[in-house]
Amino acid sequence: MATYLSEEKIKTLEKKARDIRETIIRMLVSAGSGHTAGPLGMTDVFTTLYFHTLNHNPENPDWKDRDRLVLSNGHIVPVQYATMAHAGYFPIEECLTLRKFSSRLQGHPEREKLPGLETTSGPLGSGLSQASGMAYGAKMDGKKFRVYCLMSDAEQQAGNIWEAAMFAGANKLGNLIGIIDRNNIQINGMTEDIMPLEPLRKKYEAFGWHIIDVDGHNMEEIADACEKARAIYEKPTLIIAHTIPGKGIPEIEFDFTWHGKPPNSKEAEAFIKDIRSMRGAVSCGDTD
Repeated sequence: MATYLSEEKIKTLEKKARDIRETIIRMLVSAGSGHTAGPLGMTDVFTTLYFHTLNHNPENPDWKDRDRLVLSNGHIVPVQYATMAHAGYFPIEECLTLRKFSSRLQGHPEREKLPGLETTSGPLGSGLSQASGMAYGAKMDGKKFRVYCLMSDAEQQAGNIWEAAMFAGANKLGNLIGIIDRNNIQINGMTEDIMPLEPLRKKYEAFGWHIIDVDGHNMEEIADACEKARAIYEKPTLIIAHTIPGKGIPEIEFDFTWHGKPPNSKEAEAFIKDIRSMRGAVSCGDTD
């Protein structure tokens, strides 16, 4: 594996990821609702994207040459909000308005409410079609930006996903990178018990995609996969990120019952201690 991150950069990203995880817990407690497992599991991917990979500008969210990030599984948006706040898109304190009336931070992303969001999402399975359209338009216009589409594994059960996968493969959208959160859970159980997805890799390969499997908590692997995808011009790339739902909190890791519920205040206090004790952790300040 090629190395694109120095030891110092990895430590900086790991510290940032812990801060983001803590912010996620605080905003879920403040909201009294929301999803816990998915956002915690995808924090390392979002941290790598926003603080290393993406070509973007928090001070100019509508910059025309920015990379586009489409969040298809909108229910994990707390991780995107928290990451964007730590990246400078808006004050971290605003994270505590999650799901409140009149807040810009709704339970699913709303594009017109918050600069820096590319799509409004909610119905699962739609994001890859939106991202494919963006990538196709960019290719027609000769634009150099890349489109990243983040998806859940369970939404691969939706037919719309495969129409988009076929379209992207047929049109050789080398500027499109899909990232699947392969955490193996959905709201009512394990994916392979409810609607088996495997062989997921072979399915996308059959539609003309280049596939890369990564440890979704290894930032060097994530960054390396995104860099390799930049060199693939003749087909779209899918990164299958194998993640642990609830990552950082041993009590809830791989527990599908935490897919769609928030911690209470007492649980949150214990969860934050777990997050701060992750490898190489240093205490991060409160966001409230």
